[in-house]
Amino acid sequence: MTAIAPFIAWLALALFDATQTVVSMRAMGMQHDWWTLFFVIVASWGAWAAATPLALALLRHFPLPSRAMRNWAVHICACLAIGAAWTCWAATLEHAFNPFAYPKGPDPFLPLWKSKFIGNLVGEVILYGAVTALSVTFATRKRLSQQRELLAQAQLAALRLQLEPHFIFNALNAVTGLIREKKDNEAIATIAALGDLLRRVTDRSERQLVALESEADFLRKYLEVQQVRFGERLHWQLDIPAAISGAQVPDLVLQPLVENAIKHGIAKRAKGGTLRVTAARAGEVLTLSVANDGPGLAAPLRDGVGLSNTRQRLQALYGGQQSLQLRDSGQGVLATLTLPYRGQ
Repeated sequence: MTAIAPFIAWLALALFDATQTVVSMRAMGMQHDWWTLFFVIVASWGAWAAATPLALALLRHFPLPSRAMRNWAVHICACLAIGAAWTCWAATLEHAFNPFAYPKGPDPFLPLWKSKFIGNLVGEVILYGAVTALSVTFATRKRLSQQRELLAQAQLAALRLQLEPHFIFNALNAVTGLIREKKDNEAIATIAALGDLLRRVTDRSERQLVALESEADFLRKYLEVQQVRFGERLHWQLDIPAAISGAQVPDLVLQPLVENAIKHGIAKRAKGGTLRVTAARAGEVLTLSVANDGPGLAAPLRDGVGLSNTRQRLQALYGGQQSLQLRDSGQGVLATLTLPYRGQ
């Protein structure tokens, strides 16, 4: 809740109350100083606008709902004090401007204030309760948002740590083989690519989103290292249109899907297979797909650690606006991820 939001809310309520009062009184044929009455009613709500920051501060120090009677006592006293200040201010305005145009002037101040305070007591409780309810609602939403952010960060950390150890060992063994075959340039290129991968997964920044182009670059290096291991058994293609290369996607969101496709698809076939990663935009929806022509899905279908972490992270970041589905495509397995489209 921004600092100006309570002021805007009270101003809207004041304008509504003043308009309704003036219109209804005129409709009943009453004769008053209408512009003065409108001004007095609007100005009287200023007491609540001024007192709301105090009420919010009390709610931070003495939160509600609470089992502590002290918290309830503090807010009961605050409610009565604000109500007294509100009706005192309203009585002062009425006494000063006589908006009802009484020939003899308004009632004496003290009786006027007393009648307003008692007559508006229920309204004062309702208004203070509304301030409390809205404050609790916004605080809860902020807390849930922070919890979702922490969960997403934890899932990202888990994905970074989960880069399969066997992949690293196999890559190092492949480099060793290249060195033995005196393919020094290939060995150096593989080590450089592996270094880039490890630098990315050990990145300590808390960023959650990266450009799709950056995610594709990471996959390209990952697949180049895998290519050293599988050789001609692995064919791959990245189809990322330039028009959506700047789209913001969760960091490392595609790597578990690609790893899963290689491990459970292409690696299962003696002749290997083809892996294809594609991206497309339809309106405000971004679709990312990872397809392989390996064996179909095993039954019963169960997510591994990487997919499970990815699902939880996507839920934390996008709620119900995302989906991650795995299905048999007839020629292998297709993983489809849909996200809200967000540009740079």
